This record gives sequence, structure tokens and C-alpha cells, in this order.
Amino acid sequence: MIEGLRTGPAQTWGAVRLVPLLRDEPITDLRLHARLHDDELSIVDLGGRAAYLAYVPHAFVASWTGDGTPAAAFGTQLLDPRDPGLPRVAGLRFRRRMARREDRHRLRFLPLHLALEGYLNLQFGGPPIAWQEWTRAAVTRGLSPRVEEAYRGAAVQGLDDALRVFEVHPGQCGVAVYLADALASAFVVPHPDDYRALHATLLQDFYGELLYHYTQLYPAVPGFDQPVNAARVHTVDDLRAELARVRSEWAAFHNDVMFTVRAQTSLRVYRMGRFTLSRFLPPMNPDTDNHIGETITTEDGTVAYLKTYRLSAAQARRGHLLSRLAEHDWSLDRTAAALGTDRPGLALRLDRAGFGYLLRPDILDAARNAARAPRRDG
Repeated sequence: MIEGLRTGPAQTWGAVRLVPLLRDEPITDLRLHARLHDDELSIVDLGGRAAYLAYVPHAFVASWTGDGTPAAAFGTQLLDPRDPGLPRVAGLRFRRRMARREDRHRLRFLPLHLALEGYLNLQFGGPPIAWQEWTRAAVTRGLSPRVEEAYRGAAVQGLDDALRVFEVHPGQCGVAVYLADALASAFVVPHPDDYRALHATLLQDFYGELLYHYTQLYPAVPGFDQPVNAARVHTVDDLRAELARVRSEWAAFHNDVMFTVRAQTSLRVYRMGRFTLSRFLPPMNPDTDNHIGETITTEDGTVAYLKTYRLSAAQARRGHLLSRLAEHDWSLDRTAAALGTDRPGLALRLDRAGFGYLLRPDILDAARNAARAPRRDG
């Protein structure tokens, strides 16, 4: 589980289970607030002639103090209202960088998009060696453009109602969101006041296609109620002890079994006083859950902010293939051997993952013909 946080009692609504994450000691010298954007597409300049295009409904602004004194949240702001004289169109908004310093002690960053851009940038440059199997475009332009799709939280059945009716606990600084008991997202902020202000922004986050369909297929999830052993209860102190045991067992089950965020590589994005904004990638193991995300940590490693996105199985397979190709310098033969297949088999896997455009057409045609050819035994 995340250091400095403890698990509270879960609440369920249909296929949605929300598990509050509580702090005994809130972080007071780092505060977050939302900055809402208009309903338009954003183009973010990444530098080096690269850009990130997405629907970005809001940004987070982190305010911190250099001397550790408490900082007040600015509250939600509405920015750049659309001119009423213009027709209704799908607008474009150009933004500078995923994380941009606005003042000495203020940093604006795009939540989740910071993490997704790191995933899209995975081996984005393409083959480092001009192997003859790859197209000229693959060698010169890499994986550009790279596209992934997701659903807004507002489209996930039951999430709106769950966020509206569930209790926000005293000391709550985060939440783990489960859809059909699959961990969809973890969200942590420094202070309970920040969480109350940002609670509803979970509807503006994005979730994977599979998780969206889970809420359609599974109308309700079972309760994980731990029974109180009435035989042990004779006094009020006995009841308190039983309740403490029940809460401890639930927290242990959640932390050891349900909470599946595992980071493998982390990249520092920005340093702000005693805090560091980073993004992380998972092991890209297709057989396990894989979460990308971003964190703000203190000097001693305490997590002040966390937001994660669960990759779908297809996205994890794409990340796995790209990682293995990079490990073997994008050599088809060496990568195929490492994956326990042959060259035609790897070519077909790349094609199914959406990377067939990187291979020369004759390589793909040969792989498809080999797959269609009747197998001869003996």
C-alpha cells in the first residue's frame, strides 16, 4: 500500500466500489486545485517537433511553499470563456508543455495526460538500426502518429452516482476506484480539503474500454463485509476490539490482494522545492495488471499526489512488444526468439497490435501466407 496512507471502509454502488484512502497527517505545504478548460481539443507542444493531441478537460495547479508553511488552495477556476459571438465549433487549444511553471511556487500540469504521454512515447523513435524488414517511414519517423482511446468517467455507468452519494470520510486524501472489482484508478492528494475540491474531477478522468464494459456486464459487485464475532463481545471495549480487527483484516485484504499498482520505471518531470513530480510505467507484463501514472513525492519518498490509469490488455501487449523490440535493437529474429516464436509469428503479433504499418508489405504478406498454409506433420 502507499506509504503514509491507510485504507478506509469501502462503499459500493452497482459495479463501482470506492475505497477511501486516509492520511493521519495531511501535507500542508503542497496544495492542489483544478483549472477547468473549455470543451475543446488541446494540442500540447512537447518540443522537438512533437505534439500531443487530446481532450484535456482540466489541469491541476500545484502550489507549494519553500519554508514548509501551510499553503491555501485557490479553488476551482474557469478560464478563457468562449466568445458568445462565435459559432459553436470543435475548438483547438494550444498549450505549452505537460508541466509548466507559472510562478515561483506554482506548477501547472495535465493530470493523467502526463502519464499517458509517457506511455505513447515508449520507443516512439522506432528502429535505431535500419533493418531491411522495417519501412522507410518506420526508420525515419518512428511510431508517429501514436493513438490510444479511452472513455471519460462520465460515461462509466454508476460512477457519477457513486461519487455523488458516497460519504467523504474525515481525513480522506484519496480514493481507489474499482469497476467490477478491477482496479481502475488510484487518486491521492496532499490534504483533505484538496480531495473535497477535486472529488468530482474523477468524472473527467479517462478509463479503459474494458473497464467501461465491465460496468455494463456486471450490474453489482458483492460486499466484502467482515462479520463481527458476537461470542467475543461482552463489553464496549470488546466491541471496539472486534471493530478494529474487522477493519484491520479488510485493510490487509485490500492492500495485499486488490490494490495492484506496481511501478517499474520512473522518470522525474519537475523538481519543486522539496517535492518531485514524476511519471511511471509498469512492468508491461501481459499476464498482470498494468498501471501508468504520475506522482508527487517528498524528499523522503512520501507520496503527496498520485493518479493512475489502468492499461487494457491490448495496451499492455503493445507496450510489451515495444519493450522487447527495444531490448533486442528491433531485430525481428532476436526478438522472435526471445518471445518463443518465429519471424512470421512476430510479424503477425505486431500486425494484430496495430504496428503492421511499420513492417514492409512483403514481410507481412509472407507471414500471412505462412499462417494460411496447411500444416504438414511427419
